[in-house]
Amino acid sequence: MSDVTTDVTAAPVRRRVFIDKQSPQAYRALRATAEAAGVGAAEAGLDRRLVELVNLRVSQINGCAYCLNVHTRAALQAGDTAQRLGTLPAWRDTELFTPQERAALALAEATTDPSDAVAQEAAYGVARAALTDDQISAVIWVAIAINAFNRVSILSKHPVRAIPAQ
Repeated sequence: MSDVTTDVTAAPVRRRVFIDKQSPQAYRALRATAEAAGVGAAEAGLDRRLVELVNLRVSQINGCAYCLNVHTRAALQAGDTAQRLGTLPAWRDTELFTPQERAALALAEATTDPSDAVAQEAAYGVARAALTDDQISAVIWVAIAINAFNRVSILSKHPVRAIPAQ
């Protein structure tokens, strides 16, 4: 029997490397990309609430607690409702989202899981009917940026701390 274990749960628990702090130049470049995506979204006429819906939906798919925390607060500050945010995982089964939002959400999901070619084509078709070329590009860039931030936070294990009730 070997002394080496392959059970990763038996390894000593150590703090993760916060890769954003460890590699600040790369993180600044990612932030610049996200900021450019946000500017592009605004210039394309996309409402801040729609951008935050994309950020939240992608973060839900990826299971990024840190980004869900950040972007839930941002969506509420942008004027979205608790009802819409609470039903976002089942957006297809509600009438709470506009055709433009639905197209953006489908496109964001397809960007997050590009391996499903059939879903990607369907999402793109819906997007073509509801969004301009500039808006399609902006939604994809927003989704790309939040996907990258999700990986940074998940792999760094960025903590989510409770906010006291007011």
